[in-house]
Amino acid sequence: MGTILLHLVPASLYAAVGVVFWRTCVKGGAGHSRQRECMSTRERLLLLAAIVAHGAALHVAIFPGTDMRFGFGVAVSLMVWLAVCFYWVETLYTRLEGLHAVVMPAGALASLVPLFFPGGHVLANAASPAFRVHFVIAMLAYSLFTLAALHAMLMAVAGRQLHNARFSRLLAGLPPLLTMEALLFRLISIAFVLLTLTLVTGLLFSETLFGQALRADHKTVFAVVSWLLFGGLLVGRWLWGWRGRVALRWTLAGFVALMLAYVGSRFVIEVVLHRTG
Repeated sequence: MGTILLHLVPASLYAAVGVVFWRTCVKGGAGHSRQRECMSTRERLLLLAAIVAHGAALHVAIFPGTDMRFGFGVAVSLMVWLAVCFYWVETLYTRLEGLHAVVMPAGALASLVPLFFPGGHVLANAASPAFRVHFVIAMLAYSLFTLAALHAMLMAVAGRQLHNARFSRLLAGLPPLLTMEALLFRLISIAFVLLTLTLVTGLLFSETLFGQALRADHKTVFAVVSWLLFGGLLVGRWLWGWRGRVALRWTLAGFVALMLAYVGSRFVIEVVLHRTG
């Protein structure tokens, strides 16, 4: 019962932030939404409380005892949690109220995922400093790409509505598309550096454990594919000014490849094979 409550509390807090946003920005009218310059103090504190509660639940799930456990559900929840942390910090400098429509539901669902997919995979060599560095960098990269993917999907919806001259109240609080696009590429650029470091530290870590610098498994293949896709997107942006639908497609393709690198494999092992076995 205590474990269930640990996950229900942050989900409820995320939902509360979403309700506040709905009442003030959506139900209150588009004009009111445009007049808001930043997140209200109440929303900011509620979101911070949700982040803290979510982090506490993750800590208990990952470190139930002396071992370090990390499965599909925890992986998804951790990546979304870090993405929400980045989002909260970003709102201190940029008006992003419209992203509530994506971030709050994602946070609420991610808080509950470990309850349905607890996964008890014990990580070997968790005490190794090299592994910890690799793990932290990888999670930071994954979380930023998660936020970038959510951002890209919201941009796609906003762009379609703007093109059809039908902009809903729910998206009225979004910043201009050019501002959102600049933020998207800032997220991708930082995440790409972290992903590069993830691959480098992964190679070093693999050599320490297995005596070889590269293991040609599915994780490595999909991680490299994702790195190439995001690298190609940044090069295309720099050389040819890629933007709009082209940038969104490359972003989502890179994100899918990155998710298949770890989360997809854990899902197959823990959920599909476990249920059919």
